[in-house]
Amino acid sequence: MTDEHDLTPAAPLANPSVPDKVSLEGLEDKWETRWSEQGTYRFDRTATREQVFSIDTPPPTVSGSLHVGHVFSYTHTDVVARYKRMTGKKVFYPMGWDDNGLPTERRVQNYYGVRVDPTLPYVPDFVPPHDGGDGKSVKAADQQPISRRNFVELCQRLTQEDEKQFEALWRHLGLSVDWAMHYQTIGRESQLVAQAAFLRNLARGEAYQAAAPGLWDVTFQTAVAQAELEARDYPGHYHRVAFHLADPAVGEGLEQVTDGKVYIETTRPELLPAVVALIAHPDDERYQPLFGTTVRSPLFGVEVPVLPHPAAEMDKGAGIAMCCTFGDLTDVQWWRELDLPTRSVIRRDGRLLAEVPEWVTEPSAVALWTDSLAGKTTFSARKEIVEALRASGDLDGEPTPTQRKTNFFEKGDKPLEIVTSRQWYIRNGGRPATDAQGRDLREALLERGRELGFHPDFMRVRYNNWVEGLNSDWLISRQRFFGVPIPVWYALDDAGEPDYDRVLTPSQDMLPVDPSIDVPPGYTEEQRGQAGGFVGEVDIMDTWATSSLTPQIAGGWLRDEDLFSRVYPMDLRPQGQDIIRTWLFATVVRAHLEFDGLPWSDAAISGWILDPDRKKMSKSKGNVVTPMGLLEEHGSDAVRYWAASARLGTDAAFEVGQMKIGRRLAIKVLNASKFALTMGGDIPARLDVSAVTEPLDRSLLAALADVVEGATTSFERYDHTRALELTETFFWTFCDDYLELVKDRAYGTTEAGFTPTEVTSARTTLAVTIDVVLRLLAPFLPFATEEVWSWWRSGSVHTAPWPSAAPLRQAVPDADPALLQVTGSALAALRKVKSEAKVSQRTTFARVRLDLPAADVERIGHAVGDLRAAGRVRGDLEIAGHTDLEGAVVGAHELDEPPAKR
Repeated sequence: MTDEHDLTPAAPLANPSVPDKVSLEGLEDKWETRWSEQGTYRFDRTATREQVFSIDTPPPTVSGSLHVGHVFSYTHTDVVARYKRMTGKKVFYPMGWDDNGLPTERRVQNYYGVRVDPTLPYVPDFVPPHDGGDGKSVKAADQQPISRRNFVELCQRLTQEDEKQFEALWRHLGLSVDWAMHYQTIGRESQLVAQAAFLRNLARGEAYQAAAPGLWDVTFQTAVAQAELEARDYPGHYHRVAFHLADPAVGEGLEQVTDGKVYIETTRPELLPAVVALIAHPDDERYQPLFGTTVRSPLFGVEVPVLPHPAAEMDKGAGIAMCCTFGDLTDVQWWRELDLPTRSVIRRDGRLLAEVPEWVTEPSAVALWTDSLAGKTTFSARKEIVEALRASGDLDGEPTPTQRKTNFFEKGDKPLEIVTSRQWYIRNGGRPATDAQGRDLREALLERGRELGFHPDFMRVRYNNWVEGLNSDWLISRQRFFGVPIPVWYALDDAGEPDYDRVLTPSQDMLPVDPSIDVPPGYTEEQRGQAGGFVGEVDIMDTWATSSLTPQIAGGWLRDEDLFSRVYPMDLRPQGQDIIRTWLFATVVRAHLEFDGLPWSDAAISGWILDPDRKKMSKSKGNVVTPMGLLEEHGSDAVRYWAASARLGTDAAFEVGQMKIGRRLAIKVLNASKFALTMGGDIPARLDVSAVTEPLDRSLLAALADVVEGATTSFERYDHTRALELTETFFWTFCDDYLELVKDRAYGTTEAGFTPTEVTSARTTLAVTIDVVLRLLAPFLPFATEEVWSWWRSGSVHTAPWPSAAPLRQAVPDADPALLQVTGSALAALRKVKSEAKVSQRTTFARVRLDLPAADVERIGHAVGDLRAAGRVRGDLEIAGHTDLEGAVVGAHELDEPPAKR
């Protein structure tokens, strides 16, 4: 006996059990429950790596709710997963929750009305002052301080509740995830992997700590990595400020020097006390005579050199700039390459130092600092300094408004500062070009980008541009609370000060560890914080430092090596285009350093969802649409159809109209299938294509073979949208043309005059077509197709084999693919006559002449019986050919009296 899914001679199928009334309502709950009970999408742990298709599913950030953009991109992944499963692959399709990091902390602060004070003790059974509400009712000043441990427990409590809601929505959408394979980025297994990978990086010299200037968010009090930057326009003013030549004679005769003063233009006059040099381009003839000389800063009288550097812009402002430590990343570059001193004046909280800087010694400058600047915000300090510059005569003219590009933390609302702090880094090829190790790593990572299959391919340039534009290694430490602890301690010297060169590390069997609670090997808890003892690292890892290991976390690295060997390296990384620079690149970095290879072979990059104003939808912009209401209103299949109608890498508009089209398609699948499967009455359906004898039927199967071949090719190219287009177009042709043409023959009514062979041919063609179309549409419309499948087939359509074009082609090798199109066009012409006459389509023709293109006359003769029956041609049907026609046209005709209304 052959497999019932093969289109070859087989035993009759069971009689279709079709409900009297078909509907989309309730299908999501019905089939999600059935799939869960039957383990339809359970991963086969016995499959070999060659049999597996593994997916590195994006773990959505658990910080409130999913939005329609998530539905959009995750549907793209699911249609691929369903297709691969039907091709015989054992699909490893896990789900993770990205639940650590800043978004969760902010949500918990608002939700419970609390904030962290690390100095406070742990309170068992702590009850927060608030529980929910609108999340915005508790002002920051009113939030109750609690211990770090209590805060982390609240984070865990809230994320668990959020994750339940996320899972419910994903199930309702029909994601074919194996829900036994899920993880949390804050979970014990994730912490083990993240800490072990970090310690291996450390042992190989790929992870290191350094006290260096870095970007800092003063609101969130944390370091910020290059990948988290967002350049925004920020209003400001240019101030033309005078520096005084230490030796006025040097400036005599120079056009750029006035009364012993050289002028710079700055938008940040509050950094004047942090100036360490004036910088101009080495080729700038205006300032070449000043190179090697010194000037004194206004108000503060600090002597600084005038130096050349090629990064100075001759055509910007005055062409000479002050280098402060630190105003922007260019300052950092100049400071490093010119070996300049450090004179930082901004604290981590964004305020100026409370104490007078040691290099500020002039009495007037000391008084200015003490009376007007100490502890001020940068905004307030700027106002004070501008007033002082006016009074001293060192401000030339009034400030002029400008818009400047300024770096922000992508989640922040204040410009970033640059402060010096001790942080942890992982090498990523971003070190200066003078660093040979950095150059080699950068080239290796560019090569990985060339090896990776990008879908669409034009997304590859974003990866390349990011790698080539890196200017620093990956900063992974964060001064936050809810995240994976950096698993190190530091030895304390005899004075009780940390010796950062003596890093204490745990053994792998100790992982995961929390250095603020756990004790390093060879020490006791009593030695914590004591001279000669130890102190634990308090920083946590950036969330990307954990998320960059999702293939290893989901795949069971270090905890389930059998599973890992079956799924890694993975086949597919689906993700958004905006995190190529973060998630995709960081994952490539970790896999390259640990395994000397790619973490997956292919990356599928989704576009963005745009609101009606053509802006990207995102939570931060407040323009998102929550999806559950859409799923309930239109049905999950309809929303999936809208999502699948957009190609990878292409931005798509949020269109309810497209969802309505999808709902119409899903309903038509139910109704057309019911119609096709019940035409035979009590006669069981068969899939024996040898019974397909009639030219019109064979034409349909030839067209279906083309669709199967095209859809398969498209899916293999990660072009799910083309696969849907081909299948949908064929399906509507099947419904609008073929069903109408053959329904009299398929019903086998006596008056139709068709032979048993002709009737069997039609019924078999209908069964075969429904069988194949259901499987072609199953990845897109999982609920409607499963419902129809259950009427007449065993098992699930989602575990049925993907259709093959070969048996269809073999069954109808001499079929005329154009016959159905020509006959359908002729039927449409006959129907048009009745519509224009405003009579029922059941009205018969007493006689009719059909004019066709000459090439179609002989062709349509092979289907004239079906055309007469479907067109209700009672009398003569004359078919005439014309060389000047492009389609069918009804000529002379006579209609009978319309039948009485039923």
